[in-house]
Amino acid sequence: MVQPIYLDYNGTTPIDSDVFETMLPFMEHSFGNPSSSNFYGIIPKKAVETARRQVAGLINCKSDEIIFTSGGTESNNHAIKGIAHAMVDRGKHIITSMIEHPAVIEVCRFLEKMGFSVTYLPVDRDGLVSLSSVTEAIRPDTVLITIMHANNEVGTIQPIAEISRLAHERGIIMHTDAAQSTGKIPVDVDKLGADLLSIAGHKLYGPKGIGVLYIRKNIKVEKFCHGAGQEMGKRAGTENVAGIAGLGKACEIALESLENYMTETKILRDMLYKELKHKIKGVKLNGHRYKRLPNTLSLSFKGMDANRLLKKTGLDVAASAGAACHSGGVEISHVLQAMDVPMELARGTLRFSVGRMTTANDIRRAVEVIVGAVNEQ
Repeated sequence: MVQPIYLDYNGTTPIDSDVFETMLPFMEHSFGNPSSSNFYGIIPKKAVETARRQVAGLINCKSDEIIFTSGGTESNNHAIKGIAHAMVDRGKHIITSMIEHPAVIEVCRFLEKMGFSVTYLPVDRDGLVSLSSVTEAIRPDTVLITIMHANNEVGTIQPIAEISRLAHERGIIMHTDAAQSTGKIPVDVDKLGADLLSIAGHKLYGPKGIGVLYIRKNIKVEKFCHGAGQEMGKRAGTENVAGIAGLGKACEIALESLENYMTETKILRDMLYKELKHKIKGVKLNGHRYKRLPNTLSLSFKGMDANRLLKKTGLDVAASAGAACHSGGVEISHVLQAMDVPMELARGTLRFSVGRMTTANDIRRAVEVIVGAVNEQ
């Protein structure tokens, strides 16, 4: 059986072969606890610190500003809850956007139950947050702004550097969820002005179950996970050495290949878009035309049902839908709703995301399959 063409790299990425090789020793003979003082802890401890430097190199920060977590979701939880509790004496207001990942939105909703106030900023039809809406939302008791760097569904890249300047002028902490952008476009914490930044290993050809929270020096964040003193006392729990080593290697590879990656994925993404637009009537692009991740393509097929399309293409093309079918009807993603995409388009929305292993032949075959599925509906 021929494997389906994988066009869901924003969902997860395969582990790079070099990353896998880096991880193997820590699942075999180098099994020691990096926090132990005996011989078996020496190599694992060195691996953790090497990975810390590799991650820091990718996002341009100091290695002791890197905290390893179990993934992007934990990093977002740690950042938002940690700042909220650390700054509670100053204020209880948080600003975010309506198109954040659930790992941000659900945290904010939880904090609302705890007495915090949250402003959910709207976006325009391109999925962009406006600077004026940020300015208008800021209050004397605002302690945190958390806006994602790039959207996971439509790929729109937010003006994080400009939002950070607005925040810092008023003494407000800035966090950005960079799970989708890290390894795909330049992510420099100084240029972005981020005080905290979240990374997920499995989005950049690293393993699942490992992530990073960058915390700028002198930013006070309450602990999220209590216990022993691992991760410089900021995140308790025995380190996932294999995962950490793998993520470090993935970040090293991402830094070395970033320019080629951006060029090559954009060519393939645009090839897919042009071919589908040419062969199918009523195709609409979602997300900003230019301020968008180079690998991400969200398309609405007018009058179509995305889940039916996925069923028809599932054995040949792996993608994801922007709407989910339930017994009570169709539920449109909160991102498409916030962008005010009409129902007749939103219910027929698919996200295609290309990656490092995608080829031009993959795109040609995918076009044939998708066009055939649309014509059958």
